[in-house]
Amino acid sequence: MRILIDPFTPKPRVVKRIAEILSAGGIIVYPTDTVYGLGCCITNKKGIDKINAIKASVKPRSIMFSEIKCISKYAKVSNEAFRIMKNLLPGPYTIVLPATRLVPRLLQSNRKSIGVRIPDHWFCKAIVDEIGEPIITTSVPLSHERLHIDPVEIDADLGHIVDAVVDSGILPDIPSTMISLETDTVEVIREGQGPLDIFG
Repeated sequence: MRILIDPFTPKPRVVKRIAEILSAGGIIVYPTDTVYGLGCCITNKKGIDKINAIKASVKPRSIMFSEIKCISKYAKVSNEAFRIMKNLLPGPYTIVLPATRLVPRLLQSNRKSIGVRIPDHWFCKAIVDEIGEPIITTSVPLSHERLHIDPVEIDADLGHIVDAVVDSGILPDIPSTMISLETDTVEVIREGQGPLDIFG
């Protein structure tokens, strides 16, 4: 099922509809400020297992929040990490932090860390606020040597597997910049859309 949204104008009725799908144990494809994400509620273990099956891997997944103050429940945030995140989020960054015990083991890396995201897209904030808990987020699987950027193609490939594809138009084929703040030293893990000159 493909559901159209305006990239810039919030639609509360659509958000409520998608929230009901997620709360009922569904999996969705949805737009972020980088690429299309694949996600479910953080408490949906069956959904996480299904996402791992779709991705054909059990690599650590990230968690999407609507605001920075909610992150400390799931990740250990030092004062320096908080200062840096305030300058970066919301935005096209994935921040890697030490995980707390509330993070499902399936989502953690071997270092017991977790990636966190606050995309700069109205839908991401609205859907997390509506369901009242974070959402698992990972990029839609690779197809033809590139990330999926066209929601029509995504729906053709995954529409029979996921419960909804939220269509916000074609997105750039560039993922988020990933940085580790597991210590107070910034470590760039992956260069993506987020600029690095902010770190000097």
